[in-house]
Amino acid sequence: MNRKNFLYLTGMGIGGAMLSQVPVFGSPVTPEALLEGGIDVALKKRMADVVLNAARSKGATYADCRIGRYLNQYVVTREEKVQNVVNTESYGMGIRVIANGCWGFAATDKLDNDSIAKAAAQAVAIAKENARLQSEPVQLLPQKGYGEVSWKTPIEKNAFEVPIKEKAELLLGVNDAAMKAGANYVNSIMFLVNEQKYFASTDGSYIDQDVHRIWPIFYVTKIDEKTGKFETRQSLSAPSGMGYEYLSPRESDKIHGLPTTLYRGRYDMIEDAKAAAVQAGQKLKAKSVEAGKYDLILDPSHLWLTIHESVGHPTELDRVLGYEANFAGTSFLTLDKWESKKFQFGSKNVNIVADKLQPGSLGAVGYDDEGVKTKQWDLIKDGVLVNYQSIRDQGKIIGLNESQGCCYADSWASVQFQRMPNVSLQAGKTPMKPMDMIKNVEKGIYIIGDSSFSIDQQRYNFQFSGQLYYEIRNGKIVGMLNDVAYQSNTQEFWNSCTAVCDQSDYRLGGSFFDGKGQPTQVSAVSHGSATARFNGVNVLNTSRKI
Repeated sequence: MNRKNFLYLTGMGIGGAMLSQVPVFGSPVTPEALLEGGIDVALKKRMADVVLNAARSKGATYADCRIGRYLNQYVVTREEKVQNVVNTESYGMGIRVIANGCWGFAATDKLDNDSIAKAAAQAVAIAKENARLQSEPVQLLPQKGYGEVSWKTPIEKNAFEVPIKEKAELLLGVNDAAMKAGANYVNSIMFLVNEQKYFASTDGSYIDQDVHRIWPIFYVTKIDEKTGKFETRQSLSAPSGMGYEYLSPRESDKIHGLPTTLYRGRYDMIEDAKAAAVQAGQKLKAKSVEAGKYDLILDPSHLWLTIHESVGHPTELDRVLGYEANFAGTSFLTLDKWESKKFQFGSKNVNIVADKLQPGSLGAVGYDDEGVKTKQWDLIKDGVLVNYQSIRDQGKIIGLNESQGCCYADSWASVQFQRMPNVSLQAGKTPMKPMDMIKNVEKGIYIIGDSSFSIDQQRYNFQFSGQLYYEIRNGKIVGMLNDVAYQSNTQEFWNSCTAVCDQSDYRLGGSFFDGKGQPTQVSAVSHGSATARFNGVNVLNTSRKI
């Protein structure tokens, strides 16, 4: 019997009714604890049945439960020192019900039968209280039960099984490489996540999932001792839904022939750190940009963030309906634009898909937190708005036939709600690489890497900057620029897209920490694209003083 099964079985009958004090971010544990097996699937099913039966007996017309074990490991270094190693585990159950036509939710970290049954009863009681204030009952799109199924991130090497010493040595090697290449300061971090999630519902699904993610990142700083000015360059890594194999670079995953080496699939952290130190020094000497109109060539390491903010968030149906406004506002993509079937969101080159399937992406899972099997669908087709991202109750409101499977929670203690799937710009059909694109630009800027941004509360007017800027004149890169930010509105920007490179240049970017909701929840999401061209975009000089 492993530790988890022992804790469940010995706790039966002694659990209290206290449902608070749940460790949302996890409790510190030893590295060895991260390698222990969780509760076996048969026992999880028994626990789920206890909860579902308890909810029904109290009057729930629908119920689901999530048994979650969330494991995190962070290794943090600076120059020649390991600053911190953090190992956490968060473990418990969240229960959601519909009773009297209204939602109720409760969670507990006491996983004996009495405690989870009491949590189910509390969720039903909360739903009934909420129903006193609700004008219309919740209605869900139909969802078939899948029986007992499972899904696992396809990894080659479990990052939690790699000794911390090995991870720390890699990061210290990254720091050493950057310092030897001229950096004054460097810090590097490795984030590792394993989510062990079990979902069951009164629809008849019992779904066991094992999700892995990894994100290595560094920040290099170079100081000009004469002027006191400094510049930074952060890593060009992409957080990934992969195992530790992401940090085993292969030559075939590198893109050469550009101002800096770029990566797809696998990442050479030490090589990128050396380049970052050199380029941070080059940024100190780079020419400040002259404000004006430019044709922009945007690398996927930069464009992912523009996609996230200007396409991902405004196509969330809860923002469109006005149900959600925290962090990212509502959306200018109102229902009338979708219903017209001719709202020209972008040019004909703009085809944007939502998906939860792409291998290596942060958002890839088999099923969402409502038991909906994940899939891919069009959001923008040939430049026209054709769909949103939605969940079961929202989809019912606008007359969809099935949920798009976008319902997630960031822990067992959080109620699931609509979260962004991977949202990606499809590669162009015509063979084209970045240098083919650049050679046809008369006056332009090539931008690599993401940095600061701002966008208004309807996701319309925005400003973005990057890590590296290269001036293009008459089809050639002629030098580095600095102080660049571009400004546009979402519709004008995407309608200025005149070309997208082919699939051979397609890469993923993304973030572990997309915030939404109140109380705040975070979500991991990827955005893919190939290098793309946008004509006549307004560029600002960020160093100009008024």
